[in-house]
Amino acid sequence: MVMKWIRENVYASAILAIVRLYLGWKWLDAGWHKITGDGFDASGFLKKAIEKPLTDSGTKELLYPNFTNFIDSFALPNVKLINVLIPWGEFLIGLGLILGVFTTAAAFFGLMLNFMFMFAGTVSTNPWLTLFGFIILMAGANAGRFGGDRFVLPYVRKWLKLDRIGAGTDIKG
Repeated sequence: MVMKWIRENVYASAILAIVRLYLGWKWLDAGWHKITGDGFDASGFLKKAIEKPLTDSGTKELLYPNFTNFIDSFALPNVKLINVLIPWGEFLIGLGLILGVFTTAAAFFGLMLNFMFMFAGTVSTNPWLTLFGFIILMAGANAGRFGGDRFVLPYVRKWLKLDRIGAGTDIKG
């Protein structure tokens, strides 16, 4: 019942638009400051995430050994790529959410970044952003009803020929 309401109700889409705009602004602002600042460099953050990974307080075992290994074997050696992906990813996630274009994809990638930041040991506002991102993701197309998705998604469905097989969710007026 709640999922039907959040995915289809016009009043829910109005509330979701406010949440989407807030979340989008937080992502856009974070990315913009990194892009236009003195030069974003994630190497210090990545090194600290390897040196002091999250561990269980009782056993001192790594909580996310695969993620720590990912940082050590991929992210840090490719820090130049990470230094581009993080700021531009944050900026584009924010832009997508603010404009309401590809809202579900923007929320998904926002969640992925939030989880990566939390796996690396950063809490900050990430739990709140994760909660709001999850709500937007669960709402699907209804979160972008008062945004560009209203116009973009029908065109994409037609282009992908999904409209004739009934896949996806219609955005009703």
